[in-house]
Amino acid sequence: MRILMLGWEFPPFIAGGLGVACHGLTRALDRKGHEVIFVLPRPIDESQQRTHVRLLSPASVAKAGPVPLRPVGAGGPGATRPGASGDPGVAPLTSPDGSPISLERSSVHAVGASFVSPYPKAGHAVDRMMDAMRNRGAMTSASDAMAWFGGSFGGGVGDSAIGAAIAAMKPMEAGDSQYGGDLVADAERYARMVVALGYRESFDVIHAHDWLTYPAGIALSYVTGKPLIVHVHATEFDRSGEHVSQAVYEIERDGMHAASRVIAVSMLTKGICTSRYGVPAEKVEVVYNGVDHEVGQPVPQQTIEARDKIVLFLGRITMQKGPEYFIAAAKRVLDKMDNVKFVVAGSGDMALRMIELAAGMGIGHKVLFTGFLRGSDVERVFKMADCYVMPSVSEPFGIAPLEAMSNDTPVIISKQSGVSEVLTHALKVDFWDIDEMANKIVAVLKYPPLSQTLREHGRFEVRRLTWDGAAERCEQIYGAVAGGA
Repeated sequence: MRILMLGWEFPPFIAGGLGVACHGLTRALDRKGHEVIFVLPRPIDESQQRTHVRLLSPASVAKAGPVPLRPVGAGGPGATRPGASGDPGVAPLTSPDGSPISLERSSVHAVGASFVSPYPKAGHAVDRMMDAMRNRGAMTSASDAMAWFGGSFGGGVGDSAIGAAIAAMKPMEAGDSQYGGDLVADAERYARMVVALGYRESFDVIHAHDWLTYPAGIALSYVTGKPLIVHVHATEFDRSGEHVSQAVYEIERDGMHAASRVIAVSMLTKGICTSRYGVPAEKVEVVYNGVDHEVGQPVPQQTIEARDKIVLFLGRITMQKGPEYFIAAAKRVLDKMDNVKFVVAGSGDMALRMIELAAGMGIGHKVLFTGFLRGSDVERVFKMADCYVMPSVSEPFGIAPLEAMSNDTPVIISKQSGVSEVLTHALKVDFWDIDEMANKIVAVLKYPPLSQTLREHGRFEVRRLTWDGAAERCEQIYGAVAGGA
């Protein structure tokens, strides 16, 4: 099967756990014989292409030339044009089998009259696209669809709206952040690019990861007739608590309702999809993340004091990840033990606040901030640690605990995480209960039998959580929505 996958992160162009998940899943799908075309939001150095996927980016649009018109909803490249009166050479909206359809029957229109415009700017192009999808019969031909995706398009990419967008895009470098200031506008530009690329490609299913890719997935599904699967790694409620961005919430809701299937990374996330976004439970499939078990080359250990114990926090330093609870628990641990250092590995908008918080508690000399780590540095810091703590306020899944256990590191995880559903040999605590968190850290550091038990059983347990297992579940979902293609 050929899968067109939409994502904002992919190693080495990676900003967090989403890239790790996309990389692991695509490798497993490749091992199963599937072809993956992965579309990134900004130009890339093609010399850094990964062999197991075909990476596309804005630079690919410029190379490809004009977009050929063909019937909306007619499937892949080379579809025949049955012709239509009133629009010479372009067919009415049709389903993949060629039968005429109306928007009342389309999955996109299922969003229906309840749709509330999610886009803050009047006349926003994505808003116009969504309006066209909702308004009965407003987009009935390829020329109507292409009008949104960059003007004429038949005259070439250079003089179109997508051409201007590409020209303004800074190329991505390894480890670069791919998140700008106006993410809604970024999602619009990405949607234009994806349709310009995807309209030329032959594929069986569209797999979109997280909200920034949902408008692109909806649009491409609409103009090609291919089924859309959206993969929910996190929701706006995970990122922002109850203070959600209405714009992002609406995009997430539209993506979930427009999709043929929704993949959630945990039962916790499935519950949010059904209760907060109104998605029918039978439409949501839970596919747990995995972890790669490949053995890396031995890495030299950093020299530390022989008596020091290392407690690790690794992840984005944002409200969602609960770093302030980690610092508060560190203070309580240090009240009981002196020979402990706390390592905060990551970056984010709360980093300065965490440094100030540690200094204000008088433990600044015991808390080390490494900044964002990648590659072998991540494996090295896990191997150094005596204990890994994930105090997330809301974690749809959480891959880092699996990586820690793969490196023989005992883990303490928030009960408010999806990964807590699948791990038995991890200590679990409510993110807000800093006293209990501190007690569990002390127990792991002070009592070798507990630490050894967690290491041995955790290493065995994590072996069953693989990307191959996740890929097998996705494979079943692809087959269900694509008719077993």
